[in-house]
Amino acid sequence: MAPNPIRPSAVLQGPVFETKIEQVGDHEMLLNLGPQHPSTHGVLRVVLKLDGEVITEAVPDMGYLHRGVEKLAEHRTYPMNIVLSDRNDYLSAMNNNWAFCLAVEKLLKVEIPLRAEYLRVIVGELNRVASHMVFYGTFGIDIGAFTPFLHAFGRDREEILDLFEEMCGARITYNYIRVGGVMLDAPEGWTHRVLQFVERMKPRLVEYDKLLTKNPIFIDRTIGVGLLSAEQAVDLGVTGPILRASGVSLDLRRDHPYGAYNDFQFDVPLGKQGDCYDRFLVRRLEITESLKIVEQACRKFPDGPVMGKVLKMYRPPAGEVYAQVDGPRGWLGSYIVSDGTEKPYRHHIRPPSFINLQALSEIVKGWKMADVVAILGSLDFVLGEVDR
Repeated sequence: MAPNPIRPSAVLQGPVFETKIEQVGDHEMLLNLGPQHPSTHGVLRVVLKLDGEVITEAVPDMGYLHRGVEKLAEHRTYPMNIVLSDRNDYLSAMNNNWAFCLAVEKLLKVEIPLRAEYLRVIVGELNRVASHMVFYGTFGIDIGAFTPFLHAFGRDREEILDLFEEMCGARITYNYIRVGGVMLDAPEGWTHRVLQFVERMKPRLVEYDKLLTKNPIFIDRTIGVGLLSAEQAVDLGVTGPILRASGVSLDLRRDHPYGAYNDFQFDVPLGKQGDCYDRFLVRRLEITESLKIVEQACRKFPDGPVMGKVLKMYRPPAGEVYAQVDGPRGWLGSYIVSDGTEKPYRHHIRPPSFINLQALSEIVKGWKMADVVAILGSLDFVLGEVDR
């Protein structure tokens, strides 16, 4: 049987795959990027067809991290599935907890206490900041700048993880947001320490801009590269910072508010032409807006309980429901079908990383091999969420 020209077989050497190049016709060749390539943000292979140095076609090859989370959900009770949600987008576990719990709460028709809603907003926005800091640092490394990574990932993100560890005892898989509220109330003085962190971060963002945002080399490598028009973005179904970078002003927190977002004032940053720089800048500006939301929530932090009236073992009525949040990578949704038992009959996750990744095949065409890493990094996907 003739080999597939779009999916060349990789050469297996020990525990890793070696990049393989195959000749296709007189002027084109296939380059197997990954799955071990450091710029792929996880375990991903991208089969590139090149005419010289110019990309003519790109086919992402996913599935290396598949764990069958949606099938596992059918054999676990609803509270046990919150633990699974942590492992999807592990850089934004709080928002993954939140999306699943929102869906179950719709089935149960649970009223969430206001204090719990505020805590969800605080931890959700801090998790957004921490996630964008990972993007800021790793995107800089993708382009060739190492120092921003030390500032964002090695210093400032650690302070957020310290706050999360104080709150729930974990630094990456939190299992903090629960059906009906949150696991624990904020420790004494915790919101004050959060406000102190916000005040420390404000001048540091000026430093971030000096290091990368206004760096002339970084600007030359990203402005005008990997263009995604507003029409393309809408047609492909991308959401979150990638959609807003293309100039589409759509944010669930503002336009279809959930939780306590109606109580806060914030802006929705937009890009102009949907290039790599716009996708970077929108996320950088979202850090400022998230800190603004966190500050408002801490200053207006209400008293009261942190859990609604939910039984320890519950069986939602039969039916189906969908709920979603606007996470760091876009619209993260949970679709649940209940058959009236303590376990979901069906659970489907709408993963923004999976949907956003399909834009790669469109925006990489016509660019040179040197631009592929910048375009890949600007999409900011997490393969645990892509493969599930």
